[in-house]
Amino acid sequence: MIGAGLAGAAACAALARRGWRLTLLDAADGPARGASALPVGMLSPHVTRAPTPLSRLSALGVASTLAELQRLVPQGQGWQACEVDNRGHDAGRWPAAMVRPAALVQAWLAEAAHASPLEMRWNTRVNRLEHRDGLWLAQGPDGQTLAEAPTVVVASAYGSQALVAQASRLVPDEALPLRPVKGQMSLAALDGEALAPRPQRDNGVFVPLYEDTGLPPRWPARLWAMGSTYDRGEDNSSLNDSAHERNATSLEALCPPAALGLRNALASGRLLGWAQVRCASLDRLPLAGALPDTAALHTLMAHAGPRRGRVALQDTPRLPGLFMLSAMGSRGLTLAHWCAEQLAARMNQEPASDAWADLLAAIDPARFAWKQARRQQPAA
Repeated sequence: MIGAGLAGAAACAALARRGWRLTLLDAADGPARGASALPVGMLSPHVTRAPTPLSRLSALGVASTLAELQRLVPQGQGWQACEVDNRGHDAGRWPAAMVRPAALVQAWLAEAAHASPLEMRWNTRVNRLEHRDGLWLAQGPDGQTLAEAPTVVVASAYGSQALVAQASRLVPDEALPLRPVKGQMSLAALDGEALAPRPQRDNGVFVPLYEDTGLPPRWPARLWAMGSTYDRGEDNSSLNDSAHERNATSLEALCPPAALGLRNALASGRLLGWAQVRCASLDRLPLAGALPDTAALHTLMAHAGPRRGRVALQDTPRLPGLFMLSAMGSRGLTLAHWCAEQLAARMNQEPASDAWADLLAAIDPARFAWKQARRQQPAA
């Protein structure tokens, strides 16, 4: 397993429950150091007038993650149940939860270590994957082999693109179109009463009050927060005042007194910030499954000739033992656990539910390469 954020930890837990022996590699000095280090995130449904793949995944994912929180993490030590007032196209009040993702990551890894052998290696950057003699070799910056196994899951957010593209010979911008999306949150200690009775969401989420006894010392135990920004193409984690101002502008539509408080805190130096890079796919859906063998796919398409419909997505040849779980976008809390369970079931060769066949196709990492191969076939 490469990556120890929400996706990697959820996959570790799902595989450990099935008896897999696991080695977890991460470039940071511990789990949940990237986008999963968000001080507080919102677990809530993606509401649409008519069902879409994302709204259906969201409904399944919210229920799945909430059950995990209730099972593994005490309220007040990593999450709080709440309601959220949605403004805009999905206006209404919805059941939700405010969650510190790292608490869930740590709980999943602890459960995985208890259920099955799990070796966790920190400060271990994987630069390359090489397939040799039936094994995948994870290699470091100097070409040294860090770990080897017949099966590997790449769950390192935007870092997955270069690693998987090199290992599978996919063309990143066409067959694996992942994009970095920077998000910056504005937050500060809450000294008085909350300025709203519950979280508000439109262009960003305003959390008027979050209390958590397990927050790291750098964050106040009682805070308010607004964010995050959504900067496509940005792949750095630096804080800047312009992003704080954009959060303030968005907050004006939700709670004008809170927007004034944000600007005052920024001017007085009391405003805190958090920024990280998330990973999104071109169609905004996650990637969870086995990677395609593009050479074999093109050969198969060529034999199919102009009758392109003969080659279905599920018949796409796959590289042996190479899997991916990434591109959660800003919905890692919602999607990571459900997607990890489907991935682990597929890796364990368990039968898939017919009710979810179209959703599993929608998150198949081979979908872009498959569509590209179809387009390149001659017409009848």
